[in-house]
Amino acid sequence: PRSDCIAAEQQCLSDSTCNGTYRVLESCALAKSRLLPLDQEGRVRCLSAELDLGNSSLLRCRCHRRMKRQEHCLRVFWTVHSSMTDGYFNLETSPYENPANEEHWKTDYYKLAALVSGKDCSQLAGDATNPCLKATHVCNLSKKCVRLRTEYASICTKGAGSEDTCDRRKCHRGLRNFFEKVPEDFTKRILFCPCQDEVCGERRRKTIVPDCSFQYNAKPNCLWLLDSCLEDHICKSRLADFQQNCQPADTSPDGCALQGHAACLQAYMGLIGTPMTPNYISNSSVEISLWCTCESSGNQKEKCDQILGMFESNKCL
Repeated sequence: PRSDCIAAEQQCLSDSTCNGTYRVLESCALAKSRLLPLDQEGRVRCLSAELDLGNSSLLRCRCHRRMKRQEHCLRVFWTVHSSMTDGYFNLETSPYENPANEEHWKTDYYKLAALVSGKDCSQLAGDATNPCLKATHVCNLSKKCVRLRTEYASICTKGAGSEDTCDRRKCHRGLRNFFEKVPEDFTKRILFCPCQDEVCGERRRKTIVPDCSFQYNAKPNCLWLLDSCLEDHICKSRLADFQQNCQPADTSPDGCALQGHAACLQAYMGLIGTPMTPNYISNSSVEISLWCTCESSGNQKEKCDQILGMFESNKCL
């Protein structure tokens, strides 16, 4: 199996040749993150350092969405692959191991039935017409789910709608915490509950407390959202994962190039709580979008439309 990037980094640093090459790559990645243009000689030095890694386990290492020290792991990955991030749409290689497997994503109803049996089920009755309400009740049966959900809800509603705005960064961290630490069986139910009416749709749209996590007073330009995403290791990684797993394809039965609809939904969930947080656009449809616009993009309009189109007209989603 591929090693994780933290282990691969430690192995590399204990070898003097690999250590020297890695230090060069670190300075290349730093220059890139500070947007310092490298001269021709610098670019050649960076590319040859990447080639010098040859067959090192660093080149093949990956990270896990739920691992401790995830940011450290992702920083190592992008240090080694910094030449891949030239331009906007060369992020197709995801730093994450193992996309979701379809079987695992089919809800394990037996496990949930065992969880529900022996509990007071009266709270589950009467909400058959609102699957999103039912999903919340199911979350309440798990201590971890209810604790982390209450946590992000209280952070994200603090100050929202009043004069002082909410703390978006904390709200995003709370959301990421929820989606990373609570079993997907609970999180995907809450986010993707099927609705027949607008009351249910409204509840689904508000799952992520959009007033704080999604909307700004004015819609920023989508290129600005992308730039702030590429400056953040987690957001950049989640976007790369999304681009890899949500590539649409007309010929595929589920609309996805990799025929992995589950992996796409998992990648979509991964973007929640980053600068590129997507959400449902209304109570009456399952269409989703980013909170941004491509007006006044000048000569970058095409690039901007491409970013928005990854969400708004993506058959795989």
